[in-house]
Amino acid sequence: MDIKHSLKQRIVIVFALMSTLVAGVFAVGIIATVHVVEKRLSIMSLKGNMHRLLAVDSVSDWRHRPEKDELFYAEEGVGDLAMSDDLKGLLPGFQEFFRGKKAYYAMVSEVNGRHYVLLRDQRKFQKRERILFGIVLVGFVLSVLLAVLLGRLLASRVITPVSRLASQVRHRDQLLELAPVLASDYANDEVGALARSFDETLGRLRAALSREKLFTSDVSHELRTPLMVLATSCELLMEYPALDERSRTQVKRIGKATAGMNQLVETFLLLARTEGKNVPQGQRSSMEQIADELVEAWRAPIEAKGLRFIYQQVQTDGETHNAPLLRSVMGNLLRNAWHYTDQGFIRLTLRSDGFSVEDSGIGIPLEKQQAMFQPFVRGDEQRGEGLGLGLSLVQRICANQHWTVTLTSRDDGGCCFTVLLEPDAAGERLV
Repeated sequence: MDIKHSLKQRIVIVFALMSTLVAGVFAVGIIATVHVVEKRLSIMSLKGNMHRLLAVDSVSDWRHRPEKDELFYAEEGVGDLAMSDDLKGLLPGFQEFFRGKKAYYAMVSEVNGRHYVLLRDQRKFQKRERILFGIVLVGFVLSVLLAVLLGRLLASRVITPVSRLASQVRHRDQLLELAPVLASDYANDEVGALARSFDETLGRLRAALSREKLFTSDVSHELRTPLMVLATSCELLMEYPALDERSRTQVKRIGKATAGMNQLVETFLLLARTEGKNVPQGQRSSMEQIADELVEAWRAPIEAKGLRFIYQQVQTDGETHNAPLLRSVMGNLLRNAWHYTDQGFIRLTLRSDGFSVEDSGIGIPLEKQQAMFQPFVRGDEQRGEGLGLGLSLVQRICANQHWTVTLTSRDDGGCCFTVLLEPDAAGERLV
């Protein structure tokens, strides 16, 4: 499993591991060195004592005795000097000797065919080794703890400019044209290079946002004029006395669509300019009202294609929502279903918490469903119509209004888009 740590944690871990390795090497080196030196000193000391004890004419006239922690034995010796059988098999030179659980250093010499053995108890040496090992272990643990503490302190100092840079980049003011450059606050090091890269990237982003704002302003100016002409023309046609009832109905539909288009343009422009903030509340309608309008508009083209259009609804609570945005979401989903369905049906279902648009069309592969909400991604590239922006717009509107849109595949082909509308505190219930 890939365990991810923050940069600060990784610095502390690396610092602690490095210090642990260095402290461990020094601890092992100290213990090994002391052990070797102690052994060398023991050899030299036992050799000197053996020569001192043998500097006599005979064993019976012995004038010297071994040290308090040493034992001396001679072949054919008597009393305390008598050599036991386990010592007779020792080879000349320095070696370790064990009697039960007791350990001795043994120095064996041979003079004129007679063996002499000098033993030194290792208990004092072992006690010193245990004390030394305890001191080294405590020092090792303290070194590791100190390394962790110093690692945290150093990591905090190292991470501080990176954290400050991340905070500055996240701040919304950095997208403004008057935002100060970031690189001037940092040294000419890796963090400074990162700040300069952010300055370049944010500069390009500001330029792109500026171009988008200019484009939306131009669109707003250019679209208002033809929409105003359409609305005025519809009003004039409605006053024409010779207009029959069928033509009057069509003019009303044109006028209604023009008004809706005008509201939709204004809402989309606000959606682009607010940069993710909630769109100001405009005209509001219930989900049933929007659905009725779209059913009336889409039933004819759907049935003209040889498809069955099924409209189902249940009793809802009458919650109102942003009418242009809800109309755009539902309309784009119906248009998408109509475009990718060649036979079968299209079903619009209203529920108490939202609605769903279901079709029996070509469907969308599972591996491509997540990408369908991205701009310029289309379900079937072979179909020439469309730019692949409808579902992207649906996703953007739902995110802005805190709605939820999901895509699932039907077992017998086709797909189903479900939109959940969260209650809107600013909405008013219909009476």
